Amino acid sequence: MTNAYAEWLKQIEQEYGEQLAEMPLPDGLSEHLAELIRTGDQETIQFMLKLAWQLGAQAGVSAGMQLAKQGTSPTRAPSKSSGLKA
Repeated sequence: MTNAYAEWLKQIEQEYGEQLAEMPLPDGLSEHLAELIRTGDQETIQFMLKLAWQLGAQAGVSAGMQLAKQGTSPTRAPSKSSGLKA
């Protein structure tokens, strides 16, 4: 049995891994996550993932609305982007 989510995540990492590796995280986050993993605090880790997913979804909807207001097709790259580049 394959895990579709794991396959999707691997594809995203292959496409955007370099860009994401350059993205800074807030000070102390890596150490906090390492501690959560060490202590097995899966509940807090899942909360962090849900929060990040929700914020990302909201940012995506907002960006789509801005493109719609500008009359820009979502299939065309806008002239100015702060997101990941394919």
